[in-house]
Amino acid sequence: MLEASVRILIVDDDTDICRMLSLLMEREGFDSVTVNDGKSALKAVRSASPDVMLLDIKMPGMDGIEVLSRVREMAPELPVIMITAHSEIKGAVKAIRAGAHDYLSKPFEHNEVIRVVHRALSEGKLKRRLKNLSSHINKDSPLREIMGPSDAISQLISIIDRVGRSDFAVIIQGETGSGKEVVARAVHNVSSRSKGPFLPVDCGAIPETLLESELFGHEKGAFTGAHRQKSGKIVQANHGTLFLDEISNLPVSSQAKLLRVLQEKKVYPVSASKPVEVDVRILTATNQDLYKLSGSNGFRSDLFFRLNEFNIKVPPLRERTEDILYLAKRFLDITNVELKKNVKGFSESALEAMLAFFWPGNVREFRSTIRRAVLLADDVITQKHLDIKKRQPESFHVRSRDIYKSSFTNRALKEIVRQNTMNIEKEVITQALKQTGGNKAKAARMLKIDYKTMHTKVKQLGINIT
Repeated sequence: MLEASVRILIVDDDTDICRMLSLLMEREGFDSVTVNDGKSALKAVRSASPDVMLLDIKMPGMDGIEVLSRVREMAPELPVIMITAHSEIKGAVKAIRAGAHDYLSKPFEHNEVIRVVHRALSEGKLKRRLKNLSSHINKDSPLREIMGPSDAISQLISIIDRVGRSDFAVIIQGETGSGKEVVARAVHNVSSRSKGPFLPVDCGAIPETLLESELFGHEKGAFTGAHRQKSGKIVQANHGTLFLDEISNLPVSSQAKLLRVLQEKKVYPVSASKPVEVDVRILTATNQDLYKLSGSNGFRSDLFFRLNEFNIKVPPLRERTEDILYLAKRFLDITNVELKKNVKGFSESALEAMLAFFWPGNVREFRSTIRRAVLLADDVITQKHLDIKKRQPESFHVRSRDIYKSSFTNRALKEIVRQNTMNIEKEVITQALKQTGGNKAKAARMLKIDYKTMHTKVKQLGINIT
C-alpha cells in the first residue's frame, strides 16, 4: 500500500462508476477526486495535481481523447488510464498512441484496476524523476549536459575547472567507453588554449610503423612513400592541445621522442636536420594503471612522471547510476530525431533493467543499446528491446557462493538471504563510515542513498563508529 498522499483523479459522466472507483481507490489507501465532464477534469488537473488520472473515453461535450490531448500539453508526466467499453477498444488503442498509459474496459475487475493504477504510479514517479534530473542540467555547463547531473559528474566538473586553467600535463584514467575524450575536450575548452586546435590521436589505432611520422612528422624522402614533407600532429596542435588516447600503446621508441618534446619543447621530424619549436599542451588517456606499467618494460617511468602532473579519474557508469535515467532520455531523444521516430519512453521493467545492469562498456555501450532499442520499438521501449540482463561483477558472484556455503544450515532460503543481506549492508555501510570519519551525510552520498535511509540503517544494524 502506498502513501495516503497519492491522489487519483476519476473522470466519468456515470456517477455510479465514479463512486465505485472512488471507493476502490480509498480502500487501497489513495485519495480520490471525482468529476463528471472534460472541462472539470482540466480544472482538476491544475488544482488537485493528481498522480494518476482515470478518464472515460466517451463523455458528452469534450470527449476523453480531446481531454487526453489537453492533459498531455498541461501535464506531460501525468499517467492517464482510459476507461472504455469493450465495443470502444479501437478508441482505446488510439488513446494509447496519443500518449495514454493504459486502458481499462468495463465491466472492471477490481484487482486489474488496482494493478494498472499501481503500474501507472510507478511510471509517473519515474517520469518525474527524469524531469527533475533534466532540470538540474545547467545550460552553461556542456559537460553536465553530455554526461549527466550526478554528484560524481559535479565533482569531475569541479576538478576540470581547476586543472583546466593551468597548463599541467594530465593523465585521464577510466574504463573503455567512460568518456575520457569528452573530459579531455572539456579540459581544453576551459583552458587559455581553447581558441587553439584540439587534436585527438588514438595511439592504439595507428600502426607502429606510421605512428612516429603521424606524431612528429617527416621530411620528403624520409622513407619509401614519403613523397613530400609532412608536419606531425604535435606541430599541428601548436598553441593548442594534443590528446593522446590509449597512451599505453605508444611504442618505447616513440616514448623517448615524446619525452624529448616535453623537455625541450621542440619536435624532431623523421630525417629532419633541425627541430621545430612547439608550444602544445599534452593530455593523455588510458584504461590501464600507467604507474604499474612504468615499473616494467612496458612504459618509461620518466615519461610517466612528466605526463602525470595531474590525474583525473572518470567514474564508470555503474558508479553513477543517477546519470542513467538522464542519459537514457537524452539518447532516446537524439535517436528519435535521427530515425524520424516518436518512441515515447521506457517501460518500468526497462528502466529497472538499465539501472541493474553492470555496463562493462559504459556510456558507449549504453548509447548503442538505446539506439538499437529505439530502432526496434514502435511505442515504448521494453526490456525485450534492450536485450540486456541483470549482471553483477564477478566479485559479487564469488561473494554469493561464499554466503551460500557459510549459511546453508537447513534454514529457509528467504531467511538465509535476509540475514546475509543485512550482513553485507552492515559491512558496506561500516566501511563507508570509516572512510568518511563517521560522517553519515558523506557516507550516504558515497553510497547514493538519502540521509534518512543511512540514519535508519545505522540504527537497525547496530553500527557504531567510534
